[in-house]
Amino acid sequence: MAISKAQQRATANYVKKTYDRIEIKVAKGQKEIIQAHANKKDGGSLNAFINRAINETMERDNAARE
Repeated sequence: MAISKAQQRATANYVKKTYDRIEIKVAKGQKEIIQAHANKKDGGSLNAFINRAINETMERDNAARE
C-alpha cells in the first residue's frame, strides 16, 4: 500500500513538532561499528543506542558532581 502525500506531510509535521534533530559526524567506518553494536544492544536502533549513551553519560556525570 502506497503512502499518500497527505500522510507524508502529516508525518513530517508530527516529527517536526515532536522531536529536535541533532546531526553528528563520525570518522569513516565508525558508523558501521556503532550500528553493529546497536544491533546487539538496542534492537538495531541507532537512534535508541545514541539516546541511551547520552542519557547514561549525563546520569554518570551528574552523579559524579554530587
